[in-house]
Amino acid sequence: MALYIHWPFCVSKCPYCDFNSHVRDSVDQDQWRTALLADLAYEAEFAPRRPLTSIFFGGGTPSLMPPATAAALITAAERHWGFAPGIEITLEANPSSVEAARFADFAAVGVNRVSLGLQALDDETLRFLGRAHDCVEGLAALDVAQRYFDRVSFDLIYARPNQTPAEWEAELARALAFGTDHLSLYQLTIEPGTRFATLLARGDLSPLDDDLAADIFELTRSQAAAAGLPAYEVSNHARPGQESRHNLAYWRYADYLGIGPGAHGRRAGVATVRHRKPENWLSAIADQRHGIVEEEALSAEKQATEALLMGLRLEEGIPLAKVERVIDRKAVSRLTAQRLLANDPDRLRVMPHAMLLLEAILREITRSH
Repeated sequence: MALYIHWPFCVSKCPYCDFNSHVRDSVDQDQWRTALLADLAYEAEFAPRRPLTSIFFGGGTPSLMPPATAAALITAAERHWGFAPGIEITLEANPSSVEAARFADFAAVGVNRVSLGLQALDDETLRFLGRAHDCVEGLAALDVAQRYFDRVSFDLIYARPNQTPAEWEAELARALAFGTDHLSLYQLTIEPGTRFATLLARGDLSPLDDDLAADIFELTRSQAAAAGLPAYEVSNHARPGQESRHNLAYWRYADYLGIGPGAHGRRAGVATVRHRKPENWLSAIADQRHGIVEEEALSAEKQATEALLMGLRLEEGIPLAKVERVIDRKAVSRLTAQRLLANDPDRLRVMPHAMLLLEAILREITRSH
């Protein structure tokens, strides 16, 4: 079982970001620590009593959280559920010098993995992406992270406007040379409600041509694999054994608990959703001891559909037994004959060269109910 803890605050809002992140002039740290601990304690009343295999502090920018808050939450989580051997505890962090200065403290309280939002390796692109750090500061933070944490990952965004395959190939080669065991490599997508969506609607932003973006996607997979970090999910690459255990819990459709503003959870067949706006979530904690705004018992069909949507993102695919009730067997046979799906007897798996077609494949093989 996995635990996700959402810290909703950021220094600024990036123009591509549609995550539940908010900018506030000030944050009452004691109030937030107390509220998160209350949300966690409420979840412990209903969640299965199974040891946690991972904790993920996500956001927002959880590296803005005081390390003492992370320490309190880690201690409480262990008291509520216990920890599996080798538990993975990840902190998402922005690569600013202020946050990097806290890495030693986060490591001391139990965080053993960091995911850095570098996003690009040149200052012009970082400005375009609205990032608060420059390249020198970002790489300095990466160096500090590698000093304090055994496991470090960082994010890059590619398929940016006007980007050429040669430019991305050089940037990715530089990234691979830093020696981390995990990279999250995302194509730039224009999400509704973002600043980039507004610029696109006004004609002030031109996305990269789809065919060129597809070429860069294939280049990314082959280049990373050649460097020893094959794709294990659509956008995630790792040396064998260094995959994100927390994200694997999502993609393998294991139980996971979610606390904090906007957090989602799946526990024992029940879906939970917390209030999204920080102030509404705080009010709910005060009124009802938890931040839940929606709770739904999922049917067997809904669970199988969710498992299918998540599991086919993985190179390993998903056991057929988990999704048998919601797949169209004739469509599966047809796509297998076309070599879009692998011919495995007990697993459903997209062929690596067909990952670009994942959404279309899912539409084709999912049976309506």
